[in-house]
Amino acid sequence: MCRNITELRGLEPAATDEEISAAAWQYVRKVSGITKPSDANRAALEKAARIVTKATTEMLDALPERRQPPKTVPPLRRPEVRARIAAREAAAAR
Repeated sequence: MCRNITELRGLEPAATDEEISAAAWQYVRKVSGITKPSDANRAALEKAARIVTKATTEMLDALPERRQPPKTVPPLRRPEVRARIAAREAAAAR
């Protein structure tokens, strides 16, 4: 389950709030089976994502430093993913 969630511990620079939130949302979508929230379930999913984000942040802060960086690069650090997000946001703004 959630094979696509990238390891965030040990990143240089450290994982951003945006990366932690994205991983939390990925987890919530996977567990709930809901990829596009409706008005009926949006509040429950947003609450769950906030809780998972907070728990993840606390866990990462509590863990000791990692000796080696993760083997994969988080999606939000990849230029092609950032370009896709920017294009989607630009299209939505029109």
